[in-house]
Amino acid sequence: MLKISAEIINSPSSTNSSSELASFLPSRFSVAPMLNLTDRHCRFFLRQLSRRALLYTEMVTTGALLHGKGDDLIFNEEEHPLALQLGGNEPKELARCAKIAQHMGYDEVNLNVGCPSARVQNGRFGACLMAETALVGDCIAAMREAVSLPITVKTRIGIDMQDSYEFLYEFIDTCATKGGCQKFIIHARKAWLNGLSPKDNRKIPPLDYERVYRLKHDFPLLQIVVNGGITTLHDAITHLQQLDGVMIGREAYYNPGLLMRVDSELFSAFDPLPTQAAVINAMLPYIEHELLHGTTLIKITRHMLGLFQGMPGAKHWRRYLSEYANHPGADTDVLIKALSYIQR
Repeated sequence: MLKISAEIINSPSSTNSSSELASFLPSRFSVAPMLNLTDRHCRFFLRQLSRRALLYTEMVTTGALLHGKGDDLIFNEEEHPLALQLGGNEPKELARCAKIAQHMGYDEVNLNVGCPSARVQNGRFGACLMAETALVGDCIAAMREAVSLPITVKTRIGIDMQDSYEFLYEFIDTCATKGGCQKFIIHARKAWLNGLSPKDNRKIPPLDYERVYRLKHDFPLLQIVVNGGITTLHDAITHLQQLDGVMIGREAYYNPGLLMRVDSELFSAFDPLPTQAAVINAMLPYIEHELLHGTTLIKITRHMLGLFQGMPGAKHWRRYLSEYANHPGADTDVLIKALSYIQR
């Protein structure tokens, strides 16, 4: 259990400006926060594929962070650069959580103003907060006053019938001027708060990239990152001609091999590993360490099923891992056996 001391939560506010650090984060490419997916094992795995991508935690609510065990905050140092996504609507509580994030060593704190799920709405945070612009500004300002970390916002282009460009412009303007937010991740779809599931909200509302481009034109000094419907690095490069960054979600999770070219194609850097097999080899020491400390194999390998997507033997790889990684006592031999099905 991770224990957070009262001294950290109630310590005096920092006087540093978060905007001073924002430019150092690699916002050019990031992997989206995904509930029940981007846990610490997933993030460690993704880090083997790209050293430059900015990774995000699953959304953690202020209540869970302040009153829970704190297990969701644990991460491996290799995961950097790493952002913590928070869900909440109370400025003082968010400020306390931001202090914990800074103490833990996170590189950014992101406020979720985009999730449309009923559970999140019942807590009065997520996408429904777009209708309470002044409150969002207060939340951002409180976190920025508390810590020196960059405080960012992930949001939609609108909600329900509040989907005009003027509505979006006012939201961004208030968050930037009242809150001091310098970086926005914009899911280029509006959210329907009623009638659509979170899954449908990721697919049914039409994409409007031009509206995100217009934001960058109207707010040239802000970092504007686009999210939604992006599935290839070619798509990413196209958006980067207009914007500061691109965030990819489910495609990066279910087809993680695309991250293996991110560093070279988007950052003009060396890719960390040449092949998917090399990625497996790099994961073995981590897996062995986790197994010794009580983690079951399936908790790690469930994130690796898509590594060989589109390659001969990928179906057998997925099937073998899915069947045997869940057995009592399953160890790295299961991974090595599954790898033998890949035709190289």
